[in-house]
Amino acid sequence: MSLEGKSRVITTHKLLEMKQRGEKISMLTAYDYTMAKIIDEAGIDIILVGDSAANVMAGHETTLPITLDQMIYHAQSVMRAVKNPMVVVDMPFGTYQGNSKEAVHSAIRIMKESEADALKVEGGIEIIESVNRILSTGIPVMGHLGLTPQSIHKFGTYSVRAREEAEAEKLMEDAAALENAGCFALVLEKIPAELGAKVASRLKIPVIGIGAGNGVDGQVLVLHDMLGLTQEFSPRFLRRYHNLHDEMLGAVKNYISDIKSKDFPNEREQY
Repeated sequence: MSLEGKSRVITTHKLLEMKQRGEKISMLTAYDYTMAKIIDEAGIDIILVGDSAANVMAGHETTLPITLDQMIYHAQSVMRAVKNPMVVVDMPFGTYQGNSKEAVHSAIRIMKESEADALKVEGGIEIIESVNRILSTGIPVMGHLGLTPQSIHKFGTYSVRAREEAEAEKLMEDAAALENAGCFALVLEKIPAELGAKVASRLKIPVIGIGAGNGVDGQVLVLHDMLGLTQEFSPRFLRRYHNLHDEMLGAVKNYISDIKSKDFPNEREQY
């Protein structure tokens, strides 16, 4: 599926141009129609339908349980709202690792059923066969290195990745491999800022960070974290732009209070 036939304002080519002229790329997650419509209207460049839906929408501790069908459902909901940004969908755990034939089948299902613009996968050289096969179908792929949440049981911790020289070198090799394969962009998660800047300077494709410093080509956050809907997650890289948790809590409490006091509905609010 090609981006050329889409009327979307932001395309893979546009993102490359943004990097070349030094314009930073903005990216947020969304999982439903209402939120996607708001951040589209705000002017976001990329919407990521993230497998973080497993955490913020379904209450799981990791991203691993979310299924292909569930990711397609979230992507369909977002696509109904979006006009301008590129929409990238996470391929969920188990749909591309270790089996490139399964990877192509899963990728085609997501693209056909959601009509999204691109897919994102976690990992480097170890998944390159799957990346190559997906790209061979014409589907744009975004890579993801550093802290890769789908590999959390392998890491055993959500701490910063690639502090040691060997892991940093491996990350650089993986980044180059993904670019050479044909990925149009790369996400770097929770790595030293110096390494993030180094990767971004070496790659021609855009590099988008989440906890990877300000030397990369753009930034991504989970919408629910950025808006303060979630409270239990407070890594150093997260800037909360609002406290919707407290605002919504107060609104619901006021609603309950007005019902109990028989103030709602009043005469103007009934027929």
